[in-house]
Amino acid sequence: MKTKIVKHKETGHEWFLIDAEGKILGRTATRVATLLSGKYRPDFTPNVDNGAGVIVLNCGKVKVTGKKAEQKYYKSFSGYPSGQKLTRYDKMMEKDPKHALRHAVKGMLPKNKLADLMLKRLKLYVGSEHPHVAQKPIEPKI
Repeated sequence: MKTKIVKHKETGHEWFLIDAEGKILGRTATRVATLLSGKYRPDFTPNVDNGAGVIVLNCGKVKVTGKKAEQKYYKSFSGYPSGQKLTRYDKMMEKDPKHALRHAVKGMLPKNKLADLMLKRLKLYVGSEHPHVAQKPIEPKI
């Protein structure tokens, strides 16, 4: 039996719709990263971008467990001496609700050029409306 290796020209991207309201941040990010990378497909090839597009609604209503809202920090560094900034999770959610989920998903994707292509297909929205009706998104089964 021969193994089929997918070429880049043979790939097609289906679209999935996930509602993150009331869901846990890490578990949602894991599902999204699996869909973006294409690991749910039987013809998964690690060096080809054959994952799906993912639309996530209600990013601002995602939950974290325990005391992470007060204890989790996001770091940013300007490159200058003493240029590191720490932002707490709850302050980040007030400032940019999409950042927490995008940051978690980005950390779960491969550290190569394919990750940028995968992240372009991640669409995050704070509300429950999205303009991607033409892609006909479906609910994921995983």
